[in-house]
Parts: sequence; C-alpha cells; structure tokens
Amino acid sequence: MSTTTDAADANDTTTTGPDGTVYQAVIGLEVHVELSTKTKMFSACPNAFGGDPNTRVSAVDLGLPGTLPVVNGTAVEYAIRLGLALDCAIEPSSQFHRKNYFYPDMPKNYQISQYDIPICGQGHLDVTLPDGGTKRVGITRVHMEEDAGKTTHAGETGRIAGASYSLVDYNRAGVPLLECVSEPDIRSADEAQAYLTELRAIVLALGISDAKLEEGSMRCDANVSVHRPGTPYGTRAEVKNLNSVRSLGRAISYEITRQVDVLSSGGTVVQETRHWNEDAGRTSTLRRKETLDDYRYFPDPDLVEVAPDPEWIEQIRASLPELPAQTRARLTQEVGVDAGDAVVLYDAGLVPLLDAALAAKQPGVDANEATKWLTNEVAAWQNEHGRPATEVLSGEDLAALLALIADGTLAKGGARKVLADVMAGKGSPTELAADHEQVSDTGELERIVEQVIAEQADAAQKVRDGNTKAIGALVGGVMRATQGKANPAVVNQLLAEKLTS
Repeated sequence: MSTTTDAADANDTTTTGPDGTVYQAVIGLEVHVELSTKTKMFSACPNAFGGDPNTRVSAVDLGLPGTLPVVNGTAVEYAIRLGLALDCAIEPSSQFHRKNYFYPDMPKNYQISQYDIPICGQGHLDVTLPDGGTKRVGITRVHMEEDAGKTTHAGETGRIAGASYSLVDYNRAGVPLLECVSEPDIRSADEAQAYLTELRAIVLALGISDAKLEEGSMRCDANVSVHRPGTPYGTRAEVKNLNSVRSLGRAISYEITRQVDVLSSGGTVVQETRHWNEDAGRTSTLRRKETLDDYRYFPDPDLVEVAPDPEWIEQIRASLPELPAQTRARLTQEVGVDAGDAVVLYDAGLVPLLDAALAAKQPGVDANEATKWLTNEVAAWQNEHGRPATEVLSGEDLAALLALIADGTLAKGGARKVLADVMAGKGSPTELAADHEQVSDTGELERIVEQVIAEQADAAQKVRDGNTKAIGALVGGVMRATQGKANPAVVNQLLAEKLTS
C-alpha cells in the first residue's frame, strides 16, 4: 500500500459511503497503443489487423530456438514521437526485459517489454474537463513492448471459465505496442474519460496508430482505489481491457461505489485484477493481482540497449504536427472560433476543411459562417453516412459554396441541396448552383407573396395588428412555395410593404 496521502480540495469529486464517511477516488490509467508499423516489433512479419488465424506469425514471434529479435526502428521513432508530444524525457539509453508469465497466447512464455529503463521518462498531459476547466495528469513513463496473441473461448460468457474449448490466434503476437502509464492523478470517471479522449486524439494526430478502441488497437486498464482524504491511498484494483471511453467511465464509477461499499461495511479491498462486464454494468474478480516479483523481470540477452541519437530526436521533435490542444487554441485565439465549436470541429475531424476553406480566400467567406456549416450540415452528413467528410468534400468547394451564398446566388435552402449534391459526387458548387439559384426578382416574388398572404389571412391580420413574430409563418410559406429559393431579405421587404401599407 502506498503511503502517499491526498487531501481533497473543494473542486475534487468525493463519494459518501452508507455510513456517512467521505471517500476520495485515486485513479491511474495504463493505455496500450498498437503501432501502425508495416512489420512487427521484432520480426519482418507483416503487421495488420485481422486475417485468417495464424497466417501472420513468424518463428521470431513464436520465440522458436535459433531465432533472434531485431528492434523495429519505426516503432522506436513512434515511441519518441509520443514521448515528445507528452513532454516526456527521452532517455539516452533504454533496455528491453523479459517479463515472464504463462498464458496460452504467449508462445514464448515471456513478453519482451521495458521495465525500469523505459525509452520515455516522466511527462504530463493537460486535459480539458467537461466543465471547461483543465487538469494536468502526470505521465510516469511510455515504454515499448510486444503484444500477445488472442484467445477465443467458446461458450456463452466468452470467458475461459465454463468454456467448452479455446482457440488461439497468434497473428497479434509481436505487434508493437506502446504502454503509456499515468501518475495516479485522476480523481473521477469524468477526468479519466477526458484523459483517454485527449491521449487518443494525440495518437491520431501523430499518425502512429489508428487507435481504434473497438478493434483493440487502443486499450485501457484502470487502477482504482479509494481512501479518506488526508489518509494514505487505499488498496487498488485493476480493471482490465476497457475498450471504449464510455466503458472506462462506467467501470470506474462502478468500482468507486463498490470499494466505498466494501469499506463502509467494515470489509477490506483486496489487490486484484477485475473484469468489466459491459452488459451487466459491473466488475468481477479475474485474478489476484501479481506483483512485480511474480514476473521475474530480467534483461533480454538477445537485445542491445536502445540509444537514440540526440540529433535524430531533435529531427523528430521538429517534425511533430500541430497537436490537438494547439489546434484548438489556434482556432479560438487566431481564427476566432468559439471554444465549444473548436472542440466539435476537432473531434469530428473537420479542422482541415475549415483551414482549407479559409485559405481559399473566397469573397464573403469567414470562419464563423464556415464553422456553422461544418458543425451543422457537414457533421450531420458524417453521422448519417459513417464516413469522413474529407473523403467527399474539399475546403475549396466549401469556400465556393459559401461565396455563392454571400453574393446572393444561393439561399441557404438551395445551398443545402447543392452541398448534398457535392458530397454525393455530382459536381462542384459552381456547376450545381444553376439548378438552385436564389430568386430575388421582385416581380416574381411579389406574386407569390400576395398568394401566401391570401392563403394565410389569419397570420397576415396578426402582423397588421402589430404581432411582428407572425410574419415568420408568411416567410415560411413563401420559402415553401419557392422550394427554398426565395431571397429572404426581398421576401421580408415585400411582406412589410404589403402588410403595413
């Protein structure tokens, strides 16, 4: 048990047990990231998701006698990229160890990992919380290791207990992993979710992994304990393999409540590894927690130390892309985007479209209008089709569309139809605008306005009686009659003239 103490401040989340005792949660996260390298961590075997079982595995991955592992240089570069993004110290020399334990999906009976000399030392990650505040979470280390294979247990539970038989697929054995270990600085499920979300965004920005939680290329273990503020930290339980941000939050909330209930009833929280059941919404014992001694770490005799050239590290630092927090800050401070919209744009992957649209420098196009169309129309298209809008829309086309609205060629209704056709691959905004051009001709609109006034006599009388809000119904009638092509400004002017004369 750690002797560290933690006094909750006014902003910390606390939980009150059935006996009235106040508890504070202490949470640390271990996030595994599968790297998008062409080959595995220590062999030339292709590194790709899926495939027929046991078709992507080499003698090196299985640790057969006579084979020697060779470190994947791209994996080392990716580790340094993540370390630099998290303000970690890049160690001048790091070492691989053998972590010994038996699992059916570990063909060598040991995993090559890093232990006390990882490639990236302490750093930090600043996360934005749901209430708009920020929190700095310490990073203990980022280390390199290889992934294990995968077992499939035949049975209703999908777990080994009660399974009729188990199948082993070694395709994943040897896939390069980074394990990012946080300090126990997190105090609630919300903070944990914000941390994982931001870390995933950084990984995607760096281009080192597809970070698909649902496919296991990014996985999270949560170490959770509770204690009374001002007392030493409690005994922690580890909840393994959480594969979504939602599951992470639910599992932590459940575990905090479970541990508080155990302590409040006079029980003792034991150190163990627990399984999260998404359907049941609860954790259960998986195995009693191993200690570091159980793993019998020792330096891998087949691998030399990793000592990256300082000049290479600086080249990698110089090549880092704009990170998520930097992008959001640029959007709000330099482009003038609302802070909430900046988050939406970034999370939806729409910032490149905004940047390209503004760079096109079309007359009448500004960040505010472009953001509205992206966060409403384009984001809705993405949600409906399950595809990135960047596959079907360019920033230049968005800028051209907004310019057609600004110069009066298109009303918003017509512009929506043009946008839909552009994203359906039917042509450019300029090519498609002719079929949806805004009607501004006073003579044509005057006839329609008079018709709508006659059809909606009650609404027209309300306007004459001073109820100005009632004019909205009449404007809507004209827009419907013109299939959204009428110029709203001209319509409003004509209605005002007709109803006040």
